[in-house]
Amino acid sequence: MIIAITGTPGTGKTTLAKKIADYKGFTYVDVYDLIEEKGLCEEFDKDRDCMVVDVDKVVQEIIKIKKEHPDLVIDSHLSHHIPKKYIDILIVTKCDLKELKKRLEKRGYSPTKVRENLDVEIFDICLQEATQEQHKVIIINTNKKIKVESLGI
Repeated sequence: MIIAITGTPGTGKTTLAKKIADYKGFTYVDVYDLIEEKGLCEEFDKDRDCMVVDVDKVVQEIIKIKKEHPDLVIDSHLSHHIPKKYIDILIVTKCDLKELKKRLEKRGYSPTKVRENLDVEIFDICLQEATQEQHKVIIINTNKKIKVESLGI
């Protein structure tokens, strides 16, 4: 089984993904680490201060990992771009805008990057794209403490 977690940076993906992986005994996959480890960054976008990644290459690496570890929790704001045939459950994390702004500023994001990510959250980009890809989506608000056992997954 693959549970993938997506959402705007700062909405709590990593915290939730690690809790679910621990609770279910699944292998945790941080896609950012995978990109770094396997050299999957195509280029660096200086204007947006982010990596440009070929999602197809990421999917191929996840398929390789799944052969050795059949149960995975995938953590990435790119997770919703993975074809639905590889994902059993897609969780989209959401967060109150004031809390999200605080989290992003604490990370040291530039005002421009904070604004861009707030806009992504306001317009529900991850959820919209996940829906367009016809994923089975669970939306989780991370403002409150989450009890993984209550998620029903």
